[in-house]
Amino acid sequence: MTEPERNQYKALIHTDKSGVFTMPDELLKDSLQLLSQLLRKHFGQKVILLLDEYDIPLDKAYQSGYYGPMADLIRALFENALKTNDSLEFAVLSGCLRLSKESIFTGLNNFKVYTIKDVRYREYFGFTDTEVRQMLAYYGFSGQYGAIKEWYDGYRFGGSGIYCPWDVINYCDGLRDGSVTEPQNYWVNTSGNHIIRKFIEKADRTTRDEIEILINGSCIKKKIRQELTYRDLDSKSDNLWSILFTAGYLTQHGKDDGSLTGLVFPNKEIQWIFEEQIQDWFVAETKKDTQTLADFCRAFEENDTAAIEKGFTSYLRKTISIRDTNAPKERKENFYHGILLGLFAGMDGWNVKSNAESGEGYCDISVEVEDKGIGILIELKYAEKAAFDKGCREALKQINDRNYEETFTDNGMAAIRKYGIACYKKQCRVVSRQGPDTLQFTPNVINLSFPWCHKPYISSRRASAHGRRNGTNTTLHVV
Repeated sequence: MTEPERNQYKALIHTDKSGVFTMPDELLKDSLQLLSQLLRKHFGQKVILLLDEYDIPLDKAYQSGYYGPMADLIRALFENALKTNDSLEFAVLSGCLRLSKESIFTGLNNFKVYTIKDVRYREYFGFTDTEVRQMLAYYGFSGQYGAIKEWYDGYRFGGSGIYCPWDVINYCDGLRDGSVTEPQNYWVNTSGNHIIRKFIEKADRTTRDEIEILINGSCIKKKIRQELTYRDLDSKSDNLWSILFTAGYLTQHGKDDGSLTGLVFPNKEIQWIFEEQIQDWFVAETKKDTQTLADFCRAFEENDTAAIEKGFTSYLRKTISIRDTNAPKERKENFYHGILLGLFAGMDGWNVKSNAESGEGYCDISVEVEDKGIGILIELKYAEKAAFDKGCREALKQINDRNYEETFTDNGMAAIRKYGIACYKKQCRVVSRQGPDTLQFTPNVINLSFPWCHKPYISSRRASAHGRRNGTNTTLHVV
C-alpha cells in the first residue's frame, strides 16, 4: 500500500483511550469502498461483500430516536460500496425489512430482491428437513428429531418448510457436550424481542383476541406489506403484523387468499417467546394500580376466598389467555401459574417460591409471610369443561396428600393457608383450607348436612364451616 493508503486505513481503525472509534462520518461513509479497494490491491481480485442484518442499525436508531441521520448514513455507505465501487465482484445483503422506501438502494445496478415468499433460493434461508435428519444421524441424535421439529421447524420460505439453523446447531452442540437434554429457546438470546412488546402494548381487544387465536395454534389472515420501513411501525397498527411476518415471528400458512396471507406461529419456541412477553406486559400493566394489586395479595393472607376469586377473574379478563382445547393440560396450568406468580412479584415481605420442594412433592406456589407468621400454599388446576369444583378438590387433595405444609410447620408458621384454584378460560374458582381441619368455600348456595340433623341446612349467603374431620364437633358461621 502507498503511504496515503496506510494513513487512510489507520484512520479507519483508530480509537481513543476509551476504545471509541474516532473516524469522522465522511470517512465512515467511504469505509466499505476503501476496504474493498485495499483488499483488491493486495489479493489481485475483486471482493465479494456479505452484509448480514443490514437493517439492524436502522432498527436500533428507530428505538433510540436518531432514525433520520442513520438512514442518511446507511444510504451513503451503501451507495459508495455497492454502486460506485470498481473493486466489487458482487454483494449479498440479508435483513428483515426491504427498506426500499428509504431510497437506500436507489440506483444500484442489477439489484435483485428475494423475500420469504419467493421460491428461488428458498432452501438457503435455513436447514431443510433432509439436512436436519442427516445432521442428527451423523451425531447419533435421531431420537431428538420430533422435539427439534416441534421447537425449531415451521418456517415457510417459498412454500418450503425450513428449520432455524441457529437453533438446530446450538441444540445439537448442547446435546454433544451434555449441557442440555430438552430443547432450549436460543432465539430469545439473539434478539430483544421489543417488537413483540410494542405489538402487545398497542393491541386493542380485537388484536388481543387474534393473538389468542395464534397462541392456541390456529390461523389468522392479514394483508402483508413487504415494503415497510421502521418509520411505518407507529403509523398504523396493522403494519405490525407485516413486521412480525418479515422478522420471523409469524410464518405463512397455506396459499394466499387474494391479498390476504394466512399467519401462524412457526413453532413452540416462538410461541414461548410470545407467552413470556404477554406475561411481562401483564405484570407491568397490573403494577400501575398498586392499591388493587396489594388488596388482591392481602386477600391470600386473610383467607378471603371471595376477594381472591373476584380479583383473579378480573385480572384474567384483562390478559391474553390460552383457550386451545388441544393444548396439553400442563401448558394451560402453567399459563395461570405464570400469571399468578407475576402478580405476586415484588410484594413486600413475601418470600415467593415456584415449584419448590415441600413435603413429598413440589407445590405450584408457596409463600412465606415471615413477619406475620403466615404460610400460603397454592395448587392450580385447569378445569376441563368448567369443572371448577372437581379441580379445586383435586388441588386441595394434592396439597394434603403430599404434605406440602411440612416446610411451613418446620419453619414455625403460626397460620397456614391452603388454596385450591381451578381455572377455565377467563374464569376461576377458589377453595381454601386453613391448617389441617378448616375449610372455606365461596359458592352462591351452600348445602350442608350433619349427622345429627334430619334436614340439611341451606344458606344462600357465604358461609364458612369449621370442624374436625370426623364431623363430631362442627360449628357453622354464616356471614
